[in-house]
Amino acid sequence: MIVLIAPEKDIANEHEILNQLFQEGLECYHLRKPNKNYEEHCDYLSAIDSKYHNRIVVHYFHELINEFNLKGIHFQEQKRRDHIDNPGQYFKNLKMYGKTISSSFHETEELEQCYFEFDYHLLSPVFSSISKQGYEGRGFNVKHIDKHIIGMGGVSIDNLAEFDQLGFKGVGVLGGIWNSNDPINVFKIMKKYFEH
Repeated sequence: MIVLIAPEKDIANEHEILNQLFQEGLECYHLRKPNKNYEEHCDYLSAIDSKYHNRIVVHYFHELINEFNLKGIHFQEQKRRDHIDNPGQYFKNLKMYGKTISSSFHETEELEQCYFEFDYHLLSPVFSSISKQGYEGRGFNVKHIDKHIIGMGGVSIDNLAEFDQLGFKGVGVLGGIWNSNDPINVFKIMKKYFEH
């Protein structure tokens, strides 16, 4: 499984590249734009072909799930800690039927002890980040944890096998695709790897 994370700051031709990635089979795109407000999130989503909306997971403004036919919602670490103890209350006004719920973790212990059944968990940083300077990899091994865990941090076409060996069910990639000279081709190589 490949989870592509949005670049924090908009890049040239971002929507064009994204629509191409969806055409090439991208199944899961995490819309993480901390500097955009609600309206800007709506504009961003409206610029993407609506037939791909059901592959998009939002990090902010979870209520967007009521406005767009999205794949699901994602809890960043602090938001999970703040709300997941009383999930019934949190989800009450969200149309969550058939949608995914995921969350970010930075410690295996916390991930293991989390009682809430997330559809998948993003754990980082496995290797040193490509997009965030000074974000040192920790080489997490998750073979012993019986949960669907996606590894993030330093993902490139050269280390996909290492994520496999550490027990991850897929990768969350940001810099490895967006910072490359040919994001479409890099994605195709990664996708081919996961199809085998």
